[in-house]
Amino acid sequence: MYQDKRIAVVVPCYNEERHVAEVIATMPDFVDHILIIDDQSKDATYDVATAAASPQTEVIRHEVNKGVGGSIVTGHRRAIELKADVVAVMAGDGQMDPDYLPSLLDPVVSGHKGFAKANRFYSANSFAGMPRYRFWGNVMLTFLTKVASGYWNIVDPQNGYTAVSRTVLERMPLHKLAERYEFENDQLIWLNIIDVSVVDVPIPAVYRDETSTLRLHQVMPRLLWLLLGGFWRRIWRKYVLWSFSPIALLLFVGLLLTIFGVAVGIWAVIQTLGPSEASTGTWLLAVGPTLVGINMLTQALVLDIQATP
Repeated sequence: MYQDKRIAVVVPCYNEERHVAEVIATMPDFVDHILIIDDQSKDATYDVATAAASPQTEVIRHEVNKGVGGSIVTGHRRAIELKADVVAVMAGDGQMDPDYLPSLLDPVVSGHKGFAKANRFYSANSFAGMPRYRFWGNVMLTFLTKVASGYWNIVDPQNGYTAVSRTVLERMPLHKLAERYEFENDQLIWLNIIDVSVVDVPIPAVYRDETSTLRLHQVMPRLLWLLLGGFWRRIWRKYVLWSFSPIALLLFVGLLLTIFGVAVGIWAVIQTLGPSEASTGTWLLAVGPTLVGINMLTQALVLDIQATP
């Protein structure tokens, strides 16, 4: 128990035979349930985890590989069955320092936040030594996730060191969450849809010599598509379906006016290339809707930021 709350920690594993025993051994004593989810590993992860299991450890093996998101969902469902009050997620590769688990749990245990996540990029030295392409990749991915999820106060969206209350999990459509590497982004989108307050907790990562199975050329197209679809899903559910909001009105009308103005502007430019010339009225028809549309889109963005749970 931690502050009179039952704590479960979900540990998704795929080929982590070198680290999973250490993850179990270093888990804080206040953790009531350690849920090791072996995602059809090709090595001895399951056997090592079973041999190292403590009394509070449960090892679950997938019959088919579901991805990191699918493993976390399996753990969340089991934690709900066990009536855990707060459920944390720690990777099976040992990159998440268990000493910081209380810092992650505190905002959720206190009831001030429904979801807490670690943030590795909290100081001026956080990006030291990081290759430039990874730096800009993180910047762009953070911005796109802010737009899609509506959580403009968070950074490091791919960080999987998280804590969430059981009441939030019970409201989440777990069966709809992405099952692969885009799980964290999809989770944030759904959290905003159900209006959950989210907080970043400064926690450094523990880097090791493990080899990542991430393939950017496979993941990025799927991730970008999810963010695009997730953005419109959030707008539809939160600002249209459940409560028609001025945000939706400004967004849709502004988007239509901008598209109309740009289309007329392109037509007017084409007209000036030949002997014909676009009239002043034509240019006004292009510029007016475009400026009004952009202004409405800006106002929609400002209201969306203010609506962050």
